[in-house]
Amino acid sequence: MRTLAKFMTLAALAVAPLAAPVALAADYPSRPVKFVVPWPAGDLEDILTRIIAEEMASTTGKPATVVNKPGGGGVVGAAEVARTRPDGLTIGSFVADLMTTQLLGGNAPYQKNTFEPVGIFLDYPFVLATKADAPYNNVAELAKYSQSHKISLGHFGYQALPTAITYKTADQAGIRFSSDAAFDSNDCSTLANGDASVINTTTQLILSCLKSGEVKILAAMTRERLSIAPDVKTLAEQTGITQTTWNGLFVKQGTPQKIKDKIAAIASKALKSKPVTDLSQSTGAVVYWVDGEAANQVISKDYDNAQSLMKYINR
Repeated sequence: MRTLAKFMTLAALAVAPLAAPVALAADYPSRPVKFVVPWPAGDLEDILTRIIAEEMASTTGKPATVVNKPGGGGVVGAAEVARTRPDGLTIGSFVADLMTTQLLGGNAPYQKNTFEPVGIFLDYPFVLATKADAPYNNVAELAKYSQSHKISLGHFGYQALPTAITYKTADQAGIRFSSDAAFDSNDCSTLANGDASVINTTTQLILSCLKSGEVKILAAMTRERLSIAPDVKTLAEQTGITQTTWNGLFVKQGTPQKIKDKIAAIASKALKSKPVTDLSQSTGAVVYWVDGEAANQVISKDYDNAQSLMKYINR
């Protein structure tokens, strides 16, 4: 009898770890949820993640907050998520770089399989921008001007995908940058203060000076021309370079599928709201929702494509 009781106890202990994730998924979220944005507040991924967090709180009745953890080209925030448990209570809002160039460059304290995508939701309207009175209006004119004038570049870090795309553009088009510097936020002040002659950034960060006419776009690093600047050709049209960048929600590997499904349902609903539609129309951002295997395929393809950009990293 004692042997049977001992066997039953051991069996229960063995099953407990397997049952715990199921119970956790059914009760999700049992505690407050934290979204980690590894960039300063104010850019598109931050705004959209906050809208998703609001929907999470409204749907579940549990608090959901957004924490900005900038630094290291996004690696600081990603590393924080990597240290959490696979319970869906900490969700990373990650740009493509963190799953591609940061890994390939050996700059990330996590592995390719550390995270699992819940879904990809944003194609960034990344652009090359400059002051409105600059004597060049596109990539070719910038290249010609840079042969006899000093041109400085502002970017988001040497491991950032848009930085690599910019340097590939420079190499291909013959742009000479006399200097460059990394900033956590490339906005209107970066150009106004003379910190850089040209910046790669998102339209959200320079929207006010685009509207005021103080800044202009030289090229859009997007699949299609921006709705807010339809006359500006894409980088692909000007150079043939087609690489773009995106943002998505990620959780720690091993997070139960039911939890990922619940996060996905909440996020996809939030991204159909009027504030998101308005943001997309005002910035030219392409907002959508791709989850599951489709998201994994996007990441895998971009990881492979990013390998060709590595020679433009850490120049």
